[in-house]
Amino acid sequence: MIIDCHGHYTTAPGELQIFRDAQLVALNSPAAGALELPRISDDQIRGSLETAQLKLQRERGSDLTIFSPRASAMGHHLGNEATSLTWARVCNDLIYRVCQLYPDNFAGVCQLPQSPGAAPGNSATELERCVRELGFIGCNLNPDPSGGHWNSPPLTDRHWYPLYQKMVELDVPAMVHVSASCNPNFHATGAHYLNADTTAFMQFLTSDLFRDFPTLRFIIPHGGGAVPYHWGRYRGLAQDMKRPPLEELLRNVYFDTCVYHLPGIELLFKVVAHENILFGSEMVGAVRGIDPRTGQYYDDTKRYVDALQLSEADRQRVYSANARRVFPRLDALLKKTGR
Repeated sequence: MIIDCHGHYTTAPGELQIFRDAQLVALNSPAAGALELPRISDDQIRGSLETAQLKLQRERGSDLTIFSPRASAMGHHLGNEATSLTWARVCNDLIYRVCQLYPDNFAGVCQLPQSPGAAPGNSATELERCVRELGFIGCNLNPDPSGGHWNSPPLTDRHWYPLYQKMVELDVPAMVHVSASCNPNFHATGAHYLNADTTAFMQFLTSDLFRDFPTLRFIIPHGGGAVPYHWGRYRGLAQDMKRPPLEELLRNVYFDTCVYHLPGIELLFKVVAHENILFGSEMVGAVRGIDPRTGQYYDDTKRYVDALQLSEADRQRVYSANARRVFPRLDALLKKTGR
């Protein structure tokens, strides 16, 4: 079985964006009435998936995608906490419908209603709703709700602990994933995303977070940003700062394979223990074009992993076993359905 740990509903029906646009316009219109929730039929959902994510699953040979709302559209920096809560619930409910229509193809991960200055613990209620009521298996956690200004405490600060307590209670991991950038210095997918991945790893390295939460688990996406390329730097910094070796950090931190060329995948697998790598493609996501050098889509990451000629044991780890271990609720769901 091949599990893709990183998928977003980037092809959602247009009514979702129409609702979001109206929601944001209403922020500047005090006289605006209550917004009508988007009306999206099951057939519209099917149509949005059959020609995109499902088509690519079949063509590229994956079986199940861990699926969440579009990351760049989370927009936690827009509006206030109430705005984010309404938007998160609408997006999460749509993911739930996807998973109900295609239970063999998708497992849900939720968007949190984060907002600049809001206590992260306030997101715990929506996380619990999504896990206990909607059957979701994890969440996406934005380390920078400001959208590029980085004015929240580090992920390792006690500011975040109430949310972590709920994650531990529910036994769900978080993918560290920023949203759109409102800072023109940082292109969203080319800089802001990768900066966040790298920043989160360094925050984890310099803290005792996992002593306080030994079962807390994070996936750092996009191959870990700059981390694998600078592994020696991080090993050296940990040594100079009298921190534990990186191997201890890897008890709680994992990476995906959303790296869009073979040399990058080769480096990731050479540097990071295979037990800590989860297959992911982010399709349909940040890079949608065809590489003229290979004639293949950049985000067809399975081609790169297959080219590594891994042992059968490592193949099973990367393609399914690691995901089932990091997402125990997914493992339970698959066992319940005999998969």
